[in-house]
Amino acid sequence: MNVAKTLDATGLACPMPIVKTKKAIKDIETGEVLEVQATDQGAKSDLTAWTKSSGHELIDTDESSDVLKFWIKKGE
Repeated sequence: MNVAKTLDATGLACPMPIVKTKKAIKDIETGEVLEVQATDQGAKSDLTAWTKSSGHELIDTDESSDVLKFWIKKGE
């Protein structure tokens, strides 16, 4: 997967991972992928809901370690 930008939101509590994700997605082009790393368990539901409502696509997640990883493809 070609990641355009990685956002380190580890150690941040809700709602900061989603706030930082909203800002970071503005720095990449349509169709590019943003990788978000977070430790807050609430980030999973927050990012899933946000991507659906904002026109972006949550293309993959990795919950196999203490750091949750999300890959979001920027929509138009």
